[in-house]
Amino acid sequence: MVAEHVNHVKILDCEAMQAIVAGLELRSVDLQSPRNNKEHHTQEMGLKRLIVRRGQPFGLQLHFNRPFHFGTDYLTFVAETGPVSMELLGTRATFSLTQARKGNVWSAFDFTVDTNSLLVSLFTPANAVIGPYTLKTEISQGQGHSVVHPLGTFILLFNPWNAEDDVYLPSEILLQEYIMMDYGFVYKGHERFITAWPWNYGQFEEDIIDICFEILNKSLYFLENPSRDYSQRNDPVYVCRVVSAMINSNDDSGVLQGNWGEDYSQGVSPLEWNGSVAILRQWSARGRQPVKYGQCWVFAAVMCTVMRCLGVPTRVVSSFHSAHNMDGNLTIDTYYDQNAEILSTRKRDKIWNFHVWNECWMIRKDLPPGYNGWQVLDPTPQQTSSGLFCCGPASVKAIREGEVHLPYDTPFAYAEVNADEVIWLFRDGQAQEILVHNTSSIGKEISTKMVGSDQRQNITSSYKYPEGSPEERSVFMKASRKMLGPRRASSPFLDLLGSRGSEAQPVQLQLHLARTPEWGQDLMLKLHARRMPDRVHPQGPIRLVVHFSAQALLHQGDTQEPLWRQIVHLNLDFGKEIQWPLLLPYDNYRNKLTDEKLIRVSGIAKVEDTGRSMLVLKDISLEPPHLSIEVSKRAEVGKALRVHITLTNPLMVALSNCTMVLEGSGLIDGQISKNIGTLAPGRTIQIQVDLYPIKTGPRQLQVLISSNEIKEIKGYKDIFVAASRAS
Repeated sequence: MVAEHVNHVKILDCEAMQAIVAGLELRSVDLQSPRNNKEHHTQEMGLKRLIVRRGQPFGLQLHFNRPFHFGTDYLTFVAETGPVSMELLGTRATFSLTQARKGNVWSAFDFTVDTNSLLVSLFTPANAVIGPYTLKTEISQGQGHSVVHPLGTFILLFNPWNAEDDVYLPSEILLQEYIMMDYGFVYKGHERFITAWPWNYGQFEEDIIDICFEILNKSLYFLENPSRDYSQRNDPVYVCRVVSAMINSNDDSGVLQGNWGEDYSQGVSPLEWNGSVAILRQWSARGRQPVKYGQCWVFAAVMCTVMRCLGVPTRVVSSFHSAHNMDGNLTIDTYYDQNAEILSTRKRDKIWNFHVWNECWMIRKDLPPGYNGWQVLDPTPQQTSSGLFCCGPASVKAIREGEVHLPYDTPFAYAEVNADEVIWLFRDGQAQEILVHNTSSIGKEISTKMVGSDQRQNITSSYKYPEGSPEERSVFMKASRKMLGPRRASSPFLDLLGSRGSEAQPVQLQLHLARTPEWGQDLMLKLHARRMPDRVHPQGPIRLVVHFSAQALLHQGDTQEPLWRQIVHLNLDFGKEIQWPLLLPYDNYRNKLTDEKLIRVSGIAKVEDTGRSMLVLKDISLEPPHLSIEVSKRAEVGKALRVHITLTNPLMVALSNCTMVLEGSGLIDGQISKNIGTLAPGRTIQIQVDLYPIKTGPRQLQVLISSNEIKEIKGYKDIFVAASRAS
């Protein structure tokens, strides 16, 4: 019996030794995408493939033909990205399985063996190159034969949750807004008539992440030197600068083609987009041909989608009465003739009714201390930077402090919100008289969506000190000296500005609306004229001749031919006031407004005795009709949700060729389009649509109704989608 027992033990020992000696073979891999994606805040992009953020471990499970033995079995992992991966460029990493992580380097560690399975954690450094990676492992035993097995692919993103990442944002509330929120608002219009436009960012739609990397791979930087371009994709400053250039198509196969005219027949009017997803998908599906058309808010909203998708906290910012300073002299020169007509053809500088750009959050290691945080990125093609149409990143703090020498494009961004406005009377072929020198009219009501709310937040104070304060003028002078240098001392315009700009006017003129302006109705205004004391006319009446002109105002500051003129003669005695009614008939502007529905009424009053001139202005915004959107019940994933949309036409004219487009990530896959025909004056249309929500959580439905007469009847509805209840 004893001999038999000994022989049995020997047989077992031999079998065990054979199992150990047998080569370790990989049978299957589980990338554990659902669990990893949830831990890395990427589950909204889907759970089928692995999408992780740098600087944070993720787990894998490897299944072998036998148990793994640390010390005799050796695993080496290889992660690669880019067309030609190299360790020297940071696009290839080789790292062996160890018991503990070695710091901020590629690591495989914290493993456990469970029968024939190995659970292992992989760590990517917080400064790793972002992008799609392939992962493989090399299995060896001692100095013997090694075998390489592919493990699969994963996508690596920036990680604003990680304190070691350059885009770290230490607030979960802000991260939910500036990374996870897939809808929002773009603020448009005029500083006194600000409109919130709902926008579907849709950064978590499943194909958007791939399109974002397509965009990087179509940039001129990549096409010129792919390996070098990939090696710099660890730096958010570099990546956002590339994206800024690629959102417009001025130099490359960028996403959007700009159009600031009135003919959109070859594409889609910028006013008719509801969100970024349709634009990005069209660009990708049509062979990376630029999508027609975009203007500033479309460029900025699409860039917001791309940057949030890549993991950089991003928001959309609007500035009203925003400067486009072509000559870099910090004055925006506008010209009027004696008939109160804006002479657009004479303008190189422009004042946009509003302009929209992005802010991205990041550390600026390339700048002195103190300039981290929000950085201005402007993808609208306005002027070149290092040879390409892009702008930024420019530190918002640097803009506020006038540190215009700091990169990138800080002088241009500073001028957008701080330039002085100078309005000239143009006569006999030259600018002869300053009508207005305004130091505080540029960069008004700088706005973004409030965190966790549908309200607008005014962030003007982050860009500049209070207008007229000693700090604001001091910063302006500092920026002027840096931007103009010796030129400032020899400017005849500035000499004239200093000698003529501050004389008191004998009359105070103001234009007011007599009633709320409505599209399709006559516009009623009143001119208020009040006599003021002055040296030239200490007493006695003065005579004024006031020439009025009304022009359609385009969003980028240009105007069309006058659509209305009037001349008024006034006699004003000392201490007297006059209110003079003005009527701008509907027939005058009916077919002459741009899609913006903005009119500028200008008046130039000439004092007969002295020949001095004064300017009075009034901008009028004609609001489109309003939509009503209601839902009938609780929203659940996969269950029909009936939406009721109501539109009343309050105008005196019919709205013809009406079309409706619905969009909303998590509610609709793509878009729902519907032709709804003609809506007669005073009539109401009610539309019912059934949606089948796709994702849980807070969602936003965007609705756009467009007609030949009005392009932008927009509305939205916030909808919370619950998980499906078991039936």
